Amino acid sequence: MNRKRIIIYSVSALGALILLCVAAFAWIVFGSNVNTKDGKPQWFYVYTGNTYKSVYESLQKQELLRSNSTFDFIAGKKHYKNKVQPGRYLLRNGMSNNQLVNLLRSGVQEPVKVVFHNIRTKEQFAGRIASQLEADSVSILTMLNDSAFLAENRYNSNTVISLFIPNTYEFYWTTTAKKFLNRMVKESETFWNAGRMEKAGKMNLTPVEVITLASIVEEESQKNDERPTIAGVYYNRLRKGMLLQADPTVKYAVGDFTLRRILNVHTEYDSPYNTYKYKGLPPGPICIPSIPAIDAVLNYNKTNYLYFCAKEDFSGYHNFAETKAEHEANARRYWNALNERKIYR
Repeated sequence: MNRKRIIIYSVSALGALILLCVAAFAWIVFGSNVNTKDGKPQWFYVYTGNTYKSVYESLQKQELLRSNSTFDFIAGKKHYKNKVQPGRYLLRNGMSNNQLVNLLRSGVQEPVKVVFHNIRTKEQFAGRIASQLEADSVSILTMLNDSAFLAENRYNSNTVISLFIPNTYEFYWTTTAKKFLNRMVKESETFWNAGRMEKAGKMNLTPVEVITLASIVEEESQKNDERPTIAGVYYNRLRKGMLLQADPTVKYAVGDFTLRRILNVHTEYDSPYNTYKYKGLPPGPICIPSIPAIDAVLNYNKTNYLYFCAKEDFSGYHNFAETKAEHEANARRYWNALNERKIYR
């Protein structure tokens, strides 16, 4: 073999080796390396304060990488190890190391749709939000009891729950308790537009009082078509200075929401929330009412009804009455139906 051939073979071999190295590097950078469960998109969470080590270990623990070492190599080359961004990231099966590192390093998150309804207490609310955002329930509850926050927004510890309007809201998962509540303040201001404020003013009620009354209406009936009539009954009683005698307030006062039958022992329970003992609205809402319940109060039916009682057919609807005698007849039918079904509490 002459010298010329040796040179040609050596150059060819070197070229092949270089091409092999380039191909290997390209595979490491751009080849598929994310392995999600069942091939479906999967959420990956990076918590505030996480280091690269904790992110790397979490990826390994969840078995999201086909090759851990190649990801670690690219993360180092792209300086991700010093640029960890907290967030909620959607990983797709087959993503390359380059795509994954770029995503995690960018901090670009998919928004979370935060939903809350059927909430009765601040503690329950804080837990519901904490299950959807990074902020924990303690930080949310602390803000709800913070004297400065309450004073700034003209609430107290009993009325602050009236701030929240049930709906679907988009947030980034890393939203703090403070930013979440500040957003809720703005959403409440938007909800209480000129039209709703005018209606509340004509009823001589503040927005907090409207929501407090709506919370009772919410607990009384799930039937949107009769909620304005129920709201009208309570509004009539308020104007006449009568006790509201709302069973849901008794359940709230006693702390037993499973009660299906309100007895004398319950109505005698001493609590400012017990509207069988104390006139007017309770100190604050007994739940976070839905928008239909709030609007039912603002658009209450103007009738002469002062009483109502659940129908004896257990349809969820109610019998309404103008006189106490008529109401007592309705109540007897309902109590007899309870007895027949052996519902004693």
